[in-house]
Formats: sequence, structure tokens, C-alpha cells
Amino acid sequence: MTALSRLVLCAIALAFAGSPCAAVAGDPVIVFAAASLKNALDEAADLFKARTGTELKISYGGSLALARQMENGAPAEIFASADEESMDYAAGKKTIRPDSRFDFLGNRLVVIAEKSSALTGLAFTPEAFARAMGAGRIATGETTSVPAGKYAKAALEKLGLWPLVETRLAMSDNVRNAMTFVSRGEAALGIVYASDAAADPAVRVVAVFPEESHPPIVYPFALTAIAKNSAAAEFLLFLRSAEARRAFEKQGFSTL
Repeated sequence: MTALSRLVLCAIALAFAGSPCAAVAGDPVIVFAAASLKNALDEAADLFKARTGTELKISYGGSLALARQMENGAPAEIFASADEESMDYAAGKKTIRPDSRFDFLGNRLVVIAEKSSALTGLAFTPEAFARAMGAGRIATGETTSVPAGKYAKAALEKLGLWPLVETRLAMSDNVRNAMTFVSRGEAALGIVYASDAAADPAVRVVAVFPEESHPPIVYPFALTAIAKNSAAAEFLLFLRSAEARRAFEKQGFSTL
């Protein structure tokens, strides 16, 4: 977060506190967040509640789907996206406060297999992928709408693997559901974020995509246009604390 963004959030929090339309103290903050944030954001929310007494009610899902729900009037006060495109969509629909937006996290794209799989490593070649898939499928997010799926498609195209796997994808509406396909043995491989793999002991990472194979994975956060609770801005500021950042870093995210 830039110094300007931090000052903006501070100013918003102060403005809320003195506003007659500010939410009653103790009201929960409603958050819409990318599914891949769940473990780390839940922990950060617990830390914030312990410090302030304020509860966060978090709805997780695919970033673009959440942005569309906000467009249709869903009462979120914070939006945390897994890609810039979904946040741009929200900005275009005027459902966020652009001056509160900041890029908070980075991530890595990985290939996973079930923990009991004999596969321990995977080269990014058609031969290696064909052997690893066997007669099974590769799980990931929807490649037209879910950020993880879009990153996966870009990487597979860049590495020349898309023609091989295009018809073998098991796509889901969010990346956590895609990972479940692998942990349950319903897909031979999965393409998810490193933070997802760290959250599920039933899977293991067998390959890490080269960073240059896909657009940078960036998680922007912002207040929504209808946010009225001063604690929403306070929570975004809290996320920049060392205590909160550790919750994300230990889960495999990088903080920007």
C-alpha cells in the first residue's frame, strides 16, 4: 500500500466515525473475498476481532462472480479479488471506492496431485503431462471467469500444453472447489495457487509454473461504494500490520 492509500483509508475511517450514517459500533463488517484467501483471511479476521471486538462476515467465491453480485446490490463493504481484472470490473460498475484500492498480495501458480500419488515431480512437457494425467483430468477454475483458471490457461498456452489438456479440464466455479477434486481423487492433477496447496494436507505440489508463463498474480483489496462501517477501513489498515501479514505469508502468499 502506498503512503497515499494509507492516508486515504485513515481519512475514510475518520470520516465514518464522525458521520451520522456510520454503522453502529460492533456491527459486523461484510466482506466478499476470493476463495483462495479463506484460511489466511479467516485468521486475520480472528486477530482483528480479538483486538477490536469487531466481527467480519466473509463470503468466499470466484472473484468475478462476487463482483457481479455486488453489481446486483449485494451488501459487501470490502471486496478482495484474486485478480486485477475482477477489481477493474467492480471499478467500472462503480461498486468500489477507487481511492481505497491497493494491491496487497501475490501468489504462485502450481500443479498439485493427491498426497498418496506416486508422482513427486512434473516437467512442463506434453509427454510428462500425458503420463501424469493418464485417463484422468486436470482440475482448475473456469478458464473464462475464475482468476486461477485464467492464469492456468495463459500458462498452459505459453508452455505449449493447452492443445493437450484443453479437453481434459475439470473446471470449477472457484479454485478451492477445484482443489477438492484432486484431494478426493476425482482428478489426477490440479492447477491452483500455492496458498491453496498449503491449506490442504491431502494434496502435494508437484510443479511450480514459471512466473513468466502467466500474468502476475495480484490480489487487490478495496472498500465498496456502499460501505458505511468505519471498521471496514480500519480492517484494511490492520491487514498491513506485521501480525496480520504473517497470517498470509505462512499460508504461501507474498505481501506487496
